[in-house]
Amino acid sequence: MGDEPATWGELLLHSLLIAAVPTLVGGALVVSLVGLTMWATGPLRRRRRAHSADR
Repeated sequence: MGDEPATWGELLLHSLLIAAVPTLVGGALVVSLVGLTMWATGPLRRRRRAHSADR
């Protein structure tokens, strides 16, 4: 507990870094889930599109 008090710049930098980590991880998770969903439903979309073009 003998550390010097942090300056405003250091506090701002630390808070930005702390906020950036969950944002990056959450963003990567969302992008991965959307990509996996698009990949998994691709054959179904193609089948629907081919079926509607026959009409």
